[in-house]
Amino acid sequence: MKIYTTLHIGDFHTNHCEDFFINEPIGTHKKLIAVLDGCTMGTESVFASILYGKILRNIAKKKYYAEFINKNNPNLKTELKEVVRQLIYEIRIIKNHLGLEVNELLSTLIIGIIDITSTSAEILAIGDGLISIDGKLTEYEQDDKPDYLGYHLSEDFNTWYDAQKQTISVSSFQDLSVCTDGIFTFRNLEDSSKQKEETEIIDFLLNDAQGSEFDNFLDRKIKILKDKWRHVVTDDLAIIRIKKEA
Repeated sequence: MKIYTTLHIGDFHTNHCEDFFINEPIGTHKKLIAVLDGCTMGTESVFASILYGKILRNIAKKKYYAEFINKNNPNLKTELKEVVRQLIYEIRIIKNHLGLEVNELLSTLIIGIIDITSTSAEILAIGDGLISIDGKLTEYEQDDKPDYLGYHLSEDFNTWYDAQKQTISVSSFQDLSVCTDGIFTFRNLEDSSKQKEETEIIDFLLNDAQGSEFDNFLDRKIKILKDKWRHVVTDDLAIIRIKKEA
């Protein structure tokens, strides 16, 4: 199994890329993946996505060592819930310690745990974004008003989590991707008459396998989009694509 990642600042952004991603071992045969998109209208919007990502990376490291020492191996659904529980717990502590306001903690989050042996996965989307599983697309679109995790920090965790509907369980996959909504923002700014269809761009990035022998597979594709197709991504973009090797 190969995991490809890419992170790009959009052409319409000038100072910071507000997206972030993590791809960390969380067990001997498991990976914790996440893509995050800070809210442009929030305060210092890059902060929340990076903060959440850093916390998740640390959680993954601790769980990896705990599995090694204790030999426990929870199922993906249970483990994902515990990761999100720990994430919220640690965000609350940092929020109180730094005196942060809610609008400083707004980021979308698509998070998943992948079993790289069985190629199974458990995924949760909080806010908007796109998930592709063997060519089947699931878009979460919330009319530019995402239901950010930061809105729910003070709620009872079990009640809130159990009410989540944007979940996907995958028993086996060949090609899986999670993306922030920047994937919908490729534009030909030189000649709008040559604008490619959104579906064609998504297929090129998430389904086409040409060049997958290269570790920078996705970066090369985005370069092709820019140099050959004359399409640039105008909003920030984070993609994680996981491909089962033949």
